[in-house]
Amino acid sequence: MTRDTQSACIVMIEDDEGHARLIEKNIRRSGATNDIVSFSDVTSALAYLFGPDGSGQASMGRALLILLDLNLPDMTGMDILARLKTNPYTKRFPVVVLTTTDDRQEIQRCYDIGANVYVTKPVNYESFATAIRKLELLFSIMQIPEAVA
Repeated sequence: MTRDTQSACIVMIEDDEGHARLIEKNIRRSGATNDIVSFSDVTSALAYLFGPDGSGQASMGRALLILLDLNLPDMTGMDILARLKTNPYTKRFPVVVLTTTDDRQEIQRCYDIGANVYVTKPVNYESFATAIRKLELLFSIMQIPEAVA
């Protein structure tokens, strides 16, 4: 069963508080009413996504869209992406990488691991805000699968 993104919960893993506020503000500005669950640390995000036992079964039946920063202090976003895409309960969730890194090899590696979209955060505030609003256009037409049972 697939759901549209209007019913999906957006999980944001972003350690920069300013970026997190800007992302949420511009998602809201575009008209999205989705729940947004924000994490500034990997430990809390992994507990939410994979549950206390780490199996991922906690996400069963959820429809999640994950916004993932790569440059995190306690674990790389690349490691989180790999963990999400190799777990049977979370592998179908769309993952949008939002990061300042524009290294071609890193971009390719993210897609190889299973990222669905890779967006380089512009340094300029207005460009960043515009990029997030454009991303919401993509979100509005995406279909989000539920986690497998």
